[in-house]
Parts: sequence; structure tokens; C-alpha cells
Amino acid sequence: MQTSVAIIGAGPAGLLLGHILAQAGVPFVILERSSREHVLGRIRAGVLEQGSVDIVASLGLDANLRERGLEHGGIHLQYEGERRHVDFRELVGRTVTVYGQQALVTDMLAEHERLGSDIVFDASDVSPRGTDGADPVVGYTRDGIRHELHSDFVVGADGYHGICRPSLPSRSLTTYERSYPFAWLGILADVAPSTDDLIYALHPDGFAMHSMRSRRVSRLYLQVEPDASIDDWSDERIWDGLQTRLGVDGWTLEQGPITEKSITPMRSFVTSTLSSGRLFLVGDAGHIVPPTGAKGLNSAIADVALLGRALLEQRAGDDAPLASYSDQALARQWQVQHFSQWMTEMLHVHHEVPDAAARAFRYRSQVGQLEYVTGSQHAMASLAEQYAGLPF
Repeated sequence: MQTSVAIIGAGPAGLLLGHILAQAGVPFVILERSSREHVLGRIRAGVLEQGSVDIVASLGLDANLRERGLEHGGIHLQYEGERRHVDFRELVGRTVTVYGQQALVTDMLAEHERLGSDIVFDASDVSPRGTDGADPVVGYTRDGIRHELHSDFVVGADGYHGICRPSLPSRSLTTYERSYPFAWLGILADVAPSTDDLIYALHPDGFAMHSMRSRRVSRLYLQVEPDASIDDWSDERIWDGLQTRLGVDGWTLEQGPITEKSITPMRSFVTSTLSSGRLFLVGDAGHIVPPTGAKGLNSAIADVALLGRALLEQRAGDDAPLASYSDQALARQWQVQHFSQWMTEMLHVHHEVPDAAARAFRYRSQVGQLEYVTGSQHAMASLAEQYAGLPF
């Protein structure tokens, strides 16, 4: 087989890049190791920055997003029993939209199927080679038959555990990592959200967050220890923790049946390059952020927007954007990493600090930080600008 761009991974990054190429008439093939059903069943968060919504709309993929997405003009920051609103519209004239990643993937895959895009599911033993030369080849097995896909470029949209990043030459690769001393216990509950905008709460017991998946489904989180077991958290214990950490006078957290619960460790990861020869990385294949700043999906979309444009300009005869893709994408990513780390450290209780006095000092300093952020127009504008999204 021969194509222009071989995309490894049919998550949101790979599917979105396929649509950018399809709109420009550029041939591509998407290889996905999982089944179609598995791809559609993966549950992920879905807070879309203004720029991400604009990209999806520019490709004509926003019909369901406009109908079902929940637009938010800000967030609530809560501490010491008080809840304060950061108004993005007023501060920077931008918004975010809650729309589950699973729904976005469903929309993009349906449109690919309508277009007749070449997407290969259940592709095992995927192995890119020759990416430093002029004729990259991606081998894969399907239904017991070995195939080879020749292409001009290979794009790794296959996530942190994928094959593409390990395929980069080790001599050109340095990784930067940080693990955080806390995790998130997340639930989906069949109950209408109890809030208009997302709530981020600092409480002596730990961080809590109230988000939503739709007008009838709530998404909520509790800070737990990294080694916590989901078996130790009954539904009753979860709701008690959420009621305590999110509670304020005059407000009620409505409860409902919990349909899903899981524990997610928190870490940061960035690789030193997103390209080598004709192989390019996008999204989680090259970087991961803690979820506090809602940047994971948006970072992938930003990479794809930049790489897609560069690939089209290369076909038009300009190689410079493709040559600078990694530097430009990583420059933006490090700003995103800083914001995510800042939000994470400001809003989580540092139970790992062994000395009680030092722990209390740190907590009080976080309260002071939140008082400054919510009391300063400049600080709130900085938060709003970064949360609603840096330019692509």
C-alpha cells in the first residue's frame, strides 16, 4: 500500500489530523491497534478550549457539539468555605465547552465513515521503520496477514504507551517527567449537575472538583493517595467526601447513582523532541499533563492543528513549517505544563509533607495564593487566558 501520511492511532488526535488532510485532498491511512468498539468506548474528560472548538467548527464537525456541548464562561474557585467566580467572558472574552472526548471521537469517526476514509482497526504488531529516509514504511498485521504501508510521512498519535515514541532515535531523545503525590478518584453519576460552571475546591481533607458530562450526567473528583484502592471507596464514602469538600452555605450537591468510578495517578511528561526525519509525534505520544488545568485533549488538538498546517504547506513547497513543528509545539507545551503544574499545586493538599507544621504552613500559603488570584483582576485574567486556551 502507498499513501501520503500514515497515522498511527485512531484517538482524537489521529482522527482530527485525518480530517484536516481529507479536507485538503491529501491521502492518508489511519492504523489503530484496538477495535472500533473499543475506540468508541474509551471514556475521557472533555473540556474544550475556545481554540479547540474553533478548529472542530472549521472542519464542519461541530453539529453535535453545538447542540449538546455545555458552554462555560468561567470557573469557580473555592476555599475556606467560600466560592468565588472567575469570569472568562468578562476577563478575556473567551469560553470553554464541556463535550466528552468520547462524543467528539464518535462524531469524527462517523464523518470519516461517511467520507470513506481508510481506517484500519485491529492492526497488531505495528512497526514504523525507515523514517529517517525518503521511504518510511509501517508494517502491521491484520487477520493474520502481514501488510506494509509506504508513506511520505508517519505521524504517531498512539499515546504514551504507543510504538512511535520508542521508534525515535534514542540519541536524540530526552524525557522530562514528574510524578505527583496524589491521584484523582473520578466518578460519573446519573444526576443533573449542581453547578453552572466547574468548581475547583481546596479543602483541608483534599482537593475536590465538580464537573459535568451533560445536562443529566455529573462528573466529580476527589483527591486520594496515589496508592489508594477503588475497593476502599464505597459510593457512600465518595458522596460523603464530596459533600464535605464541596459544601458551602446555601448550596446543595445533588446525589445520584454512580455509574463509573476509577482512580487516576497524576504526572507530567514531556519528550525533548516531537520529530525525527519523517516521523512526528502528537498528543500523549509526546507529552502528558496532570488533569487539573484541562489541557490534555486541548494539547493534542493544538499539536494536530500545527502539524496539519505544516504538512499542507510542505506539499505546497514550503518545508520550513514542518522543520520547525517540534520546536513550536514544545514551546507551547511547556507553557501548558507550567499552568497545569501551578493549578495542581495550588489546589491539592500536600499530605506527603511529613512535618505537621510544614504541612500547615503550605496549606495556609495556598489559601493566600487563592485569595490573591481571586482578588486581583490581573491574576484572574492570567488564569482565564491560560484556561480558555493559548493561541494555536
